[in-house]
Amino acid sequence: MSFVLGVDAGGTSTRAVAVAADGTVLGTGRSGGGNPNSHPVATAVAHLAEAVGECLTGLDVQDANACVVGMAGTSKLTDPAVAELFEAMWRRLGLTGVQVRTDPEVAFASATSAVDGTVLVAGTGSIAGRIRKRRLVSTVGGYGWLLGDEGSAFWLGREAVRTTLEALSGTGELGELARAVLAEAGVEVTDRATAWKRLITVANAEAPIRLARFAPLVSAAPDAGPILDRAADLLADMARAAREPGEDTPVVLVGSVLNGPVGERVRARLADLEVLTSDDGVLGAAWLAAVEAYGEHAARPTRPRVP
Repeated sequence: MSFVLGVDAGGTSTRAVAVAADGTVLGTGRSGGGNPNSHPVATAVAHLAEAVGECLTGLDVQDANACVVGMAGTSKLTDPAVAELFEAMWRRLGLTGVQVRTDPEVAFASATSAVDGTVLVAGTGSIAGRIRKRRLVSTVGGYGWLLGDEGSAFWLGREAVRTTLEALSGTGELGELARAVLAEAGVEVTDRATAWKRLITVANAEAPIRLARFAPLVSAAPDAGPILDRAADLLADMARAAREPGEDTPVVLVGSVLNGPVGERVRARLADLEVLTSDDGVLGAAWLAAVEAYGEHAARPTRPRVP
């Protein structure tokens, strides 16, 4: 049975899916983050290989007609040494002609068959992009955790820790967000000065991207409204900056951050536009692979979500 492969390699996880020509999902796979900007290249490659290998269980790789990989951190592949590590991995898996597409491109395709529009991605990182003929032609943001990622899970987590440090520096009662951050970090407040130093030590002891683990605390805390509002402002501004004046194409919201209270706020700020939501970027990658293999009217994957 012929099939295509779609892969979504993000900062937190890598998902792979095999889809038959009629849209039936034949196999799935999952592993750790495959973004070579967020992880050591060898680790990202290993995670991709694990997810795709699991996805291919019981299938003949010779029947794969196309493979599209949506990857955060595609800029890393401009390094020939890095690109060769990925190419060697594809060869080991028996795959040829693998297309690596930007994360925003597969994200947009996951929600709509439209050829033009805007995509706003806010997961571990964030980026807005202008899509033309299903290709990303310009971007706003997307600079990674060190230089940007405004409104992302990383940004929310960092703001949660910063807010907690500011609260510890004061004399007022610690709010619910601060208490949640301290609990997540394993920091006991015997005295504020010690807790302040300990929280900084804990945050700096891990990879910076690990700050994203504090993001769910922001969404849950009743006193985190200002952070949520600021995140929504930043993300909505990014989406509008990616569009041409008067453009009436859809805006696709993708990513874990946009599935909660930040997403609600972003929708309110974009209420004058057609806004769609999807969190299945891997299915967008699979559909782009299907279009490559079977043509413009290729069936979309029939399974609404991939674990």
